[in-house]
Amino acid sequence: MTDLNPYDWIDRSLETIERANWYRSTQVMTSLPGTEVVIDGRSLINFGSNDYLGLASDERVIRAAIQATQAFGTGATGSRLMSGHKQVHQDLELAIATLKGTEAALVFSSGYLANLGTIAALVGKKDLILSDRLNHSSLKNGALLSGATTIEYQHCDIDDLRQHLQVHRANYRRCLIITDTVFSMDGDICPLPDILDLSIEYSSMLLVDEAHATGIFGATGAGVVEHDHLAGKPLIEIGTLSKAIGSLGGYVAGSNSLINFLKNRCASWIYTTGLSPADTAAALTSIEIITTTPQLRQQLWQNIDYLKQLFNRQLPQLRLIPSVSPIICLELPDAQRAILIGSKLKQAGIFAPAIRPPTVPTSRIRLSLMATHQRSQLDRLVNTIDLIFSEAKN
Repeated sequence: MTDLNPYDWIDRSLETIERANWYRSTQVMTSLPGTEVVIDGRSLINFGSNDYLGLASDERVIRAAIQATQAFGTGATGSRLMSGHKQVHQDLELAIATLKGTEAALVFSSGYLANLGTIAALVGKKDLILSDRLNHSSLKNGALLSGATTIEYQHCDIDDLRQHLQVHRANYRRCLIITDTVFSMDGDICPLPDILDLSIEYSSMLLVDEAHATGIFGATGAGVVEHDHLAGKPLIEIGTLSKAIGSLGGYVAGSNSLINFLKNRCASWIYTTGLSPADTAAALTSIEIITTTPQLRQQLWQNIDYLKQLFNRQLPQLRLIPSVSPIICLELPDAQRAILIGSKLKQAGIFAPAIRPPTVPTSRIRLSLMATHQRSQLDRLVNTIDLIFSEAKN
């Protein structure tokens, strides 16, 4: 026996994190979400939200949540297979399947749970997962949880993916290819048609995470699958209700047999309390708004184009990571520089978070655009960044 405290390693680990400039802490928001928010008592223009269409503070969405709470209470009170299944859950799943053009859908309590549980239910120790190197943590951890052999292919590299399929596919019972469609920290999109072709050629399942695409891409806002005209093709769609849809929760959309299988084999759905009535009703109303109000998406894309033009015209020397989405990242040489720029932006009244390793390979300021941003706010952002970098030269 020793007198060593078995928890001492935690403090030492925190010291290492702080020395690497990787330390993170929360900031208290005391206002409704939107393009202007109050964080730690200060009013800031908000470029740090995934609420791309501004629906999290839409009065119709808030009203739907209140009405559902009054009708069904604050919680689902049990798993969906026990006492937690409500009509509003069924209505939301039908709305998601209709939006996605699939036979069915299944709603989870978070997008993270949807990825963890679905991947672990589809493959196991006798199987192979091929995963994009820059996939979201939920996809990577779902792969680990499954116990399948996991190989990462180079980011959006079709040739590398094909090579791995040629070498490894025949050695495994099942193969699952997993990828984000819109990558959350770069803003680029995967070459989905080519990946789908490979999945068919090599008899592999394909799971795509549409978290940052649903509500934004496609003629009706269904996502990159719709944008690439692949609705109805043999793939599995996963996503979240917490970004453009402005609520909370996750979903899987696909065939009837897939959804019925998950209801019987997906632990993160079977053993988790159902999504709250308020969140479910809010998401249902948001999807209705998305499908009936294309002007929201149009305004978002106009803001994206306008901001890119501002950067190109006013700050052509800055390194923007190539993006075709509302996520626009200013790449910086190190974590210390990213923290400094983020702090100076906040001092100037702008919230734009610094993203650092290990979340991303390279440090950056991540800008998220919303349909509700005004052009004057975009002008102020670029002018402020211009001033910060000009002062750094002097």
